[in-house]
Amino acid sequence: MKKLIIAGDIGGTKTLLRLLEVDSNHSKKLYSQRFASNDYPDFTTLLAAFIQACQSSVKGQLIAAMCLGIAGPVKERTAKVTNLPWLINADELQQAFAIARVELMNDFMAVGYGLAALQESELYCLQEAAAIPRATRVVMGAGTGLGQACLVWENGQYKPYPSEGSHVDFAPRNHIQYELLKNLQSRFGHVSYERVVSGSGLVNIFEFLTSTQQATAELEHALQSSVDKAATITAFAVEKKDHLAKQALDIFIDVYGAQAGNFALTCLAQGGVYIAGGIAPKLIQRMAQGDFMHAFRDKGRFASLMESLPVHVVMNAEVGLEGAVQVALRCMPV
Repeated sequence: MKKLIIAGDIGGTKTLLRLLEVDSNHSKKLYSQRFASNDYPDFTTLLAAFIQACQSSVKGQLIAAMCLGIAGPVKERTAKVTNLPWLINADELQQAFAIARVELMNDFMAVGYGLAALQESELYCLQEAAAIPRATRVVMGAGTGLGQACLVWENGQYKPYPSEGSHVDFAPRNHIQYELLKNLQSRFGHVSYERVVSGSGLVNIFEFLTSTQQATAELEHALQSSVDKAATITAFAVEKKDHLAKQALDIFIDVYGAQAGNFALTCLAQGGVYIAGGIAPKLIQRMAQGDFMHAFRDKGRFASLMESLPVHVVMNAEVGLEGAVQVALRCMPV
């Protein structure tokens, strides 16, 4: 008997939803849509728009299960999206949309489940090393925010566990990062890694640099008309070799690598380190130049251990959505 499921990947900038038809042997994609999250006052309104858009595929059938990966902590079947004013409750969604079962999870838990479905061609190797079978893995990635999760081998497979480690205290590694920290403390009080390693974090770094340096007129003009300042800064750094934009990106890459190393060391990720999120694949050539891995390995007495960990960038932008699909399949009512 065929059933319908919905999988979702909910972030501060975009939300991806997918409708699938499932039987005992396979699943078939029926409809997918990408939404600008800020265009909707809440997720309920967005989900209603999605279901309306795919009515021809639903054809009055009940939805057997829905799994949502959400950029924020999940507690007691309720999630608060970190970078949106959205509060999502699984029980309320079940009742409002007559869905048999709804599951919520942190978005990087969903990424963790999605890793198992990746092909080797969807991974870019930053550090080649032999993974220890069944050892802990970690996945992290910058986008609108900074997500993290660890994966532990349980009952014959990797099970991801959520983390909010991106909100721990930012630790500067050199003089300019100390000055960055003081600048951000004056603005935000507490300064987490997400304040530096995220789309808005890159903008924070750039604005700090402009407190003592003058940006070019061309870059200033581009930023004034930009809807995505982080993308504009990145483009000027990579394509135009703009000095100030490049300096901002250099700091971003260094702090990103350092925090990836922090998380890998905290969890002793001898099973592998996976860098996901929306930013890394777009910067893959820049990340491959070595600064990211230098900061990753720069752990004093444990530098040799850091050199033994395999590190890959996940190039599939929908890995979190795929993970949500896998969980939705597992939680369908019999």
